Amino acid sequence: MKRLTLLRHAKSSWDDPGLTDFDRPLNRRGERDAPAMGRRLRESGARPSLILSSTAVRALATARQVADALGYPREFLQTDAGLYLASAERLREIASLQDDTFRDIMIVAHNPGLTDFANAISDHPVDNLATAAVMVVDLPISRWEALADNPRGHCVLYDYPKNAEPPPHGVLQRVGA
Repeated sequence: MKRLTLLRHAKSSWDDPGLTDFDRPLNRRGERDAPAMGRRLRESGARPSLILSSTAVRALATARQVADALGYPREFLQTDAGLYLASAERLREIASLQDDTFRDIMIVAHNPGLTDFANAISDHPVDNLATAAVMVVDLPISRWEALADNPRGHCVLYDYPKNAEPPPHGVLQRVGA
């Protein structure tokens, strides 16, 4: 069993029209939501063994704040430029290339690819992963390369900042437990 956590970057700022899309930072709401979602993930029992982030400013800022809230060392956080605006197929490919010693991987990336990927691998369809939304999927695979076979997993957690009923404390069990 492998666990894949998909996290959309938090809300970004459009205040500076001179910035490229890649360089847009988090706005005030994003700065609030990213650590809050990290705390909610921690309280639900999330313990990723790898956090892999897009290199876009807003995604990396989200990943760092969530890592801090989870107690995940920032120096272990990895980036992949291929995650920037990646399609569902590219997200699947990147995830399938990860080392099998990682049982629980979090990917911080962008829509629309992230929502498409979530719908491709999960039994819980979503119309849209909102900013800072998270979906945790347990996959019936023992090797990440098996993602190429298009397995469908079980959504064990779906949460987002405006969720009026956040997940209960400790809802996530260890992968394979």
